[in-house]
Amino acid sequence: MDTRNELKNSKRIVIKIGTSSLTHPNGSLHYARMEQLARVLSDLRNSGKEVVLVSSGAIGVGAERLGCKERPKEVEMKQAAAAVGQAILMQIYEKFFSEYNQVIAQILLTKDVLEDSIKKINAQNTFNTLLKMGVIPIVNENDTVATEELQESIFGDNDTLSAMVAVLIEADLLILLSDIEGLYTQDPRDCPDAVLIDTVPEITDEIENLAGGVGSSLGTGGMITKISAAKIANNNGVNMVIANGENLTNIHRILEGEIVGTLFEKRTQE
Repeated sequence: MDTRNELKNSKRIVIKIGTSSLTHPNGSLHYARMEQLARVLSDLRNSGKEVVLVSSGAIGVGAERLGCKERPKEVEMKQAAAAVGQAILMQIYEKFFSEYNQVIAQILLTKDVLEDSIKKINAQNTFNTLLKMGVIPIVNENDTVATEELQESIFGDNDTLSAMVAVLIEADLLILLSDIEGLYTQDPRDCPDAVLIDTVPEITDEIENLAGGVGSSLGTGGMITKISAAKIANNNGVNMVIANGENLTNIHRILEGEIVGTLFEKRTQE
C-alpha cells in the first residue's frame, strides 16, 4: 500500500491551523472558516477518528482586539495580546463546535512540559483520556507565561508544537494547514514556474534548502518551521502533510488518499 492510501487508515490525527488561515488579511477573525473547521472536525469525530486541533492565532487576534497594527514585538505586549486573544478564540470555538454537539477542551502547553518526564506523562494521560471520551482537545502554546518561547520562537508558530504533540500522543498523521499549497521547488510568490512537490520520502539537505520565507505579519510560521516539524514527526513514525488551509475540504481529501499538498513520509523503523 502506498503512503497516500495508507493515510485513509489514520485513526489519530493532529491538525494544526495557522494564524493566516484563521484571520482575514486585516487581522480580524475569519468566522466562516472557523465555523467550517468546527464542522469538518466534528464530522471526523463522528466518523470514528480521534482529533486534536493545534490552533494558532491568539497573539494575532489579541493584537487586533487591542488595536495593534501588526504582531507585537515586545514580550510583554505579546503576553498581553495572547491573554486577550486566547479567551476570544476559545469562546468562538466553543460556540461553533457546540452547534455540532461536539465537546472541546483547552490545553495550553510550554516546551518544558514536553521535555520533563513526569509532566510529559501527565499531559499524555490527559490527551488520552479526552480522546477516549470523544473530546477534541484544542492546543496552543501558553504564550502568557512562555517568555522563552516568545523570545526565541522555539515552537515556530505552533508548527514544532504540533509535531511534538503528534509524537506525544502517538498520532498516525499530522496535517499542517497554512496559506500555501505545500513545498515548492521555488518560492511560488516570486517564481511562476515553481512546481509543487507532492511527496517527500526523505528530508535531505536539498529539501531543507528549498524552505524559506516568513509568514504573515500577524503570525510567525514559515516553511522552515514546517520542515523542522516534519523532521520531528517523520523521525518518530508520524506522516505529515502540508496543505492550504483556505479550503478545509482538503482535510477530507487527504484522508481519502488524494494527492493534496506535500506529504512528508514517516521513516520506517528498521
